[in-house]
Amino acid sequence: MNILLISDIHGNFPALKAVSHAAAPWHCPHILNCGDSLVYAPFPNETLDWLRQHQVFTIRGNTDDRVIKLLKGKSFKKPSKQEKRIMYTSTAAALTAENAAYLLELKKKKLLRLGQTFLGLFHGSPADHEELLTAETPEKRFKELAKETACEVVITGHSHIPFHRIVSGVHFINPGSVGRMFDGCPDASFAILTLDNNRIDVSHYRCPYDVEAVVAALGKHQLPSVYGEMFRTGSKRN
Repeated sequence: MNILLISDIHGNFPALKAVSHAAAPWHCPHILNCGDSLVYAPFPNETLDWLRQHQVFTIRGNTDDRVIKLLKGKSFKKPSKQEKRIMYTSTAAALTAENAAYLLELKKKKLLRLGQTFLGLFHGSPADHEELLTAETPEKRFKELAKETACEVVITGHSHIPFHRIVSGVHFINPGSVGRMFDGCPDASFAILTLDNNRIDVSHYRCPYDVEAVVAALGKHQLPSVYGEMFRTGSKRN
């Protein structure tokens, strides 16, 4: 069984569409998404429509959390910069009723069994919704997290850094960011998880997408140009 792993789409539907096409040869019956589906690229409805239509196992991330607050009539303190806040307010305002309802129903984690394997989806880590796990996180921390979960496979997002670590028998996987990589390459990132009886394999991939379509959409919606440069360069600009 091949499973498509994605995370941190950040409203970048052109990148999500490219990943969908790139992953097609694996014929994945399931897609798992670790959150931050919205904010920073102006395609919130296209993104959520796709997740709903493909029946993706999805959780919410920290950017989704802030959009949810806005949908509930609340506000948030951070980020405080207006150029960042407008990305959240514009996203919340653009959502259709169906997609707003879908977002409001998302949980912070999801546990599921696929075949014989018990998997967990978390945005940051099993312990903290916003914990940054990377390939360089000390093994001691992964051992602590392994003790806190019954999952054989822990899939996370948030750090935008692809990795696969096996610690204390637990597979920790981050597929990287579909829509907002920070390593100097704008290409979308995803992973294919293969479950074959008791064998667990993971492969990471990158694929190009139409970055200029995102830049043009930002201009059309009169959103801060700094994000166009962010997508073009594959680097964090603010």
